[in-house]
Amino acid sequence: MDIVIKLSQFLLSLSLLIILHELGHFIPAKLFKTRVEKFYLFFDVKYSLFKKKIGETEYGIGWLPLGGYVKISGMIDESMDKEQMALPPQPWEFRTKPAWQRLIIMLGGVTVNFILAFIIYIGMAFAYGDTYISNADLKDGVLIENPVMLKAGFKTGDKIISIDGKTVENYDSDMNMNVIMAKHVLIERDGKQQTITMPTDFVDQLSKTEKGLLIGIRKPYAISQVAENSPNQNLKPKDLILSLNGQKIKYFDEAKPILDANKGQQISAVVLRDLKETQITLKVTNEGKLGVVSGGLDLKSLEKLGYYKISTKKYGFFESIPVGLEKGKDQLVGYGKQLKMIFNPETKAYKQVGGFAAIFNIFPTSWSWEVFWSITALLSIMLGVMNLLPIPALDGGHVMFLLYEMISGKKPSDKFLENAQMVGFVLLISLLLFANGNDIYKAIVGK
Repeated sequence: MDIVIKLSQFLLSLSLLIILHELGHFIPAKLFKTRVEKFYLFFDVKYSLFKKKIGETEYGIGWLPLGGYVKISGMIDESMDKEQMALPPQPWEFRTKPAWQRLIIMLGGVTVNFILAFIIYIGMAFAYGDTYISNADLKDGVLIENPVMLKAGFKTGDKIISIDGKTVENYDSDMNMNVIMAKHVLIERDGKQQTITMPTDFVDQLSKTEKGLLIGIRKPYAISQVAENSPNQNLKPKDLILSLNGQKIKYFDEAKPILDANKGQQISAVVLRDLKETQITLKVTNEGKLGVVSGGLDLKSLEKLGYYKISTKKYGFFESIPVGLEKGKDQLVGYGKQLKMIFNPETKAYKQVGGFAAIFNIFPTSWSWEVFWSITALLSIMLGVMNLLPIPALDGGHVMFLLYEMISGKKPSDKFLENAQMVGFVLLISLLLFANGNDIYKAIVGK
């Protein structure tokens, strides 16, 4: 069932993005009286799952879910229809339209992608608002367990002050991604500020460790389950450990050094049970464990215990517009930074480029509209940016040649455009093979 939910979200998001992107080309083409021969969701290589001709356009669904397309008459595209291009130009064809009209048609797809992303972020701000912990409320700093973060110089208890010069106001889901993309992080440790310079190959180092949060919030030692073979059956679910061996502990991470120092020993402990403090004796295993599963506390529970103040900010319709626009801008700038890292060999970030499997895996196994729309908005930005790359066979390649024509007054020959399209197609296939090959490699080696 989990895989069905995951696949459903993936296909719905992908279909929505493809259809709207192609509509971005289709609508201006029709407005400028340019004939559109085909409008397809997915590719119909040799075979269509569904097709129906309405007017001059054949609408259909292909069997190969690698994208979609609109076939515009008189345009050199992936169809490589040389027979049509050899015929005399017709007034309804793309090639006979003024350059400015052709430019609008070609930019229509990415324009819709960007508009869609901003609309989603505005809608999410209005529907869900923002839930966060003020960075000022993290008085005891954050949790750092990832070995790459520790190697870079971070420690549990550090307060994240700013990332690349931008002050961190709140702890939220963006903090981890911002640190991954950062060059410098200003922290406060033991009352003193210091700057940590992030390693150039930070992303590559992360890929070789277990996945998980780089920066987490510190949580209390709450018991969620006691193992059957645990030597501490006197512990109960929902117990909160307040001290071990006479030492007070506020957070789970403070327990580890105490347990490690008392392996195989019996120690005293104070637990909070049913709002009452109770003193008990615990046995530490030879591995420095108590034989329990910790955790199980959500943000609301942490707030009730007085650990953090959870802030939720709701926005009216008009208030949500600037909030959503700002969120969209941040995501767009962030993705631009990711691309810059990927194209910089020193970062080795190109090793983490993924294909369809990587996209599939970012969807959760449980249905959440909030998560679905958040992922779809990000994918829409990614699709828009990728299509703007100046590669023939992508929208950006067509735009590049159109801008050349508009500036120079000279239109590239059909032969040149055909050759460029072929080169671009080979390059695009190579990129797809590389990205999806990375997915296969990671699946085989388990990273």
